[in-house]
Order: sequence, then C-alpha cells, then structure tokens
Amino acid sequence: MVGQEKRKRDGETTVLRHAQFVRMIRALLLLCFGLCVVCGSSKPTEKKSRVHEEEPLSRLQHDDKKNYDYDHEAFLGQDQAKAFEHLPPEESKRRLGSIIVNKMDRNKDGFISEEELKDWIKSAQKKHVYDSVEHQWKDFDVNGDGLISWEEYRNVTYGSYLEGPQTDTEYNYDQMMSRDERRFRVADTNGDLMADKHEFSAFLHPEDHQHMKDIVVQETMEDIDKNGDGFIDLKEYIGDMYTSDGEEEEPEWVASERQQFSEFRDKNNDGKMDKEETLDWILPSDYDHAEAEAKHLMHEADANQDGKLTKSEILNKYETFVGSQVTDFGEALLRHDEF
Repeated sequence: MVGQEKRKRDGETTVLRHAQFVRMIRALLLLCFGLCVVCGSSKPTEKKSRVHEEEPLSRLQHDDKKNYDYDHEAFLGQDQAKAFEHLPPEESKRRLGSIIVNKMDRNKDGFISEEELKDWIKSAQKKHVYDSVEHQWKDFDVNGDGLISWEEYRNVTYGSYLEGPQTDTEYNYDQMMSRDERRFRVADTNGDLMADKHEFSAFLHPEDHQHMKDIVVQETMEDIDKNGDGFIDLKEYIGDMYTSDGEEEEPEWVASERQQFSEFRDKNNDGKMDKEETLDWILPSDYDHAEAEAKHLMHEADANQDGKLTKSEILNKYETFVGSQVTDFGEALLRHDEF
C-alpha cells in the first residue's frame, strides 16, 4: 500500500513537470527528479512570465581587459570552466587541443568554422538539459532497451491513475495524458512511438527544439485562451499572470503589461494575439548569445583572418578559451582526469 501511494505521488509530480504549461493549479510542485518549480496558492504580487528567454552564457561581466572568465564559462559551461581553473597551463592546453578541438571539428576538415564554434557553445550551455534527461532516463526506460516507448512513459507517469481512475481529483488526468501523448508524437520524429535520448529531450524541453515550437505555442494558447476562440485577448493575457480579488491595489507591473500587450504583443492591433504573435512573445529570437560569442572568439583567435580557426590558432590563444591557475601538475591530473 505504501509503495502504491508513493508511486501515485511520484506520478503526479512527474505529470506536473511534463505538462509544464498547464495552469490548472496556481503553482507547481517540487519535482522528485530535482527539477525545481515554485508552489503557492496566493495571488501573485510579482510578475509570472511564460517567456522562454535564453539564459545568459555567463552571469559574469564580459570584460576581456580584466579577464576571460566570461568567455571560459561561455565556451565550456560553468562547471567545466571551474574544473579548468585548477589545471596547469600544460594540461589545460592539452585537453583543449586533443579533446575539445577535435570534438568541435564535426566535419573533420582540420578547421573550426564559426558555425561549429557556435554549436559547441550551445552544446556546453545545454548541458543541464542533457543532465536532466540522463537523470530521468532510467526511470522511464523500464525494459532497458535504450529507448522510451509512449507506453513506458504513460505507465510510469500515470500508472496509479490507469489502475484506478478517480473522479474526485483536482487534476484532469485524461486531458494531461492526451496532451503528453500529443507532445510525445511531435517529439518522436521517426513516428515509431519510441523516443531516443534526443527525442526524449525534445519532449521534456520542447522550447529548446525548433520542431517543437508549434506545440509549445499550442499548449500555451490552450492554457490561456479561456473563451476558446483561438486567440489571446488582453483580459486572458493579464488573467494568466494576475487575478484581482478586488481588495488590493493592482501592482504597477500589471499596468506595464497592459501597455506591453498593446504596443508590442498585439502587433496587428486587432486586440488579441494569434499564434505568430504568441510565438514571438513566449519564444523570442531577437538575439543569439551563442552566435555573438562565437564571433567574438573567432575575432580573438583568427590570426590570419580567413574566417576559420586551426588548432594552432586556438592553442595560441588558449587563455581566451579556457582557464588555468594551479601549478601542481600531478595533483591536478589526479583531480580532473575525467574530462
């Protein structure tokens, strides 16, 4: 009985994560998988946003006159940048040249193009996404065949509900299961209802995958479009972020959001947002941080200005790409030989 109750609770929290846009409840629960979200039941006084803006490549100040710490975190990711700080110059250069550069050179032509450099930076920044997929993989790949079928995902996530459907729950599990299946099918690019790790990543983190953008917009509009007309009007837009109880004065940010809706969200000034306008709102694409950093690193290291980098050019400017501080070579190798 205890095991059944635990499985039921685990299933409910997992559902809430994967149906991340569902606003059936005021707040989400803390996932048992370690994915943190906020829970609460009071009227929000601070702005709650659906916008999936790109996280900065680093929280550090980008000032190469002082140091290259920003570039290190952008190029390696925060965790690996810290690891490289403890390496001596010899080992730092060795790993940069023999491991990283070789991995960046996808077409094996002996050069690193700006596009390859940008893709490497994006990959380093998305490591937390890969880690979350790895962390959850074993829970859903029940038969251990290296794939997660829709049936496996459904049974693990909704197992307790499928065994004994309940009508007195505050969650509409049939609707949530239907939305999950629809998203799973979109993520499943080859249509076999079996997700490999790339497809499962698209399912868990649809906002990070180009072919999933339509489903992100669709789910968002379904959540906010209360009158079902296929658009998001101003009342629905504000109501998704703020609900007045008539007793407290409206926060200033609400008035600001009304202005944002009129001046920027509703681009054709028809009083509502369609799918394209909703896409521009929740998945803005104004600035590509990885592309900007790739151009910067290319400018710093491309000695002959031919628009591509050789391994020698990168190693000659290794301090721009990776950090290095310690001098105890042997100790550093023992601590960080896992890279």
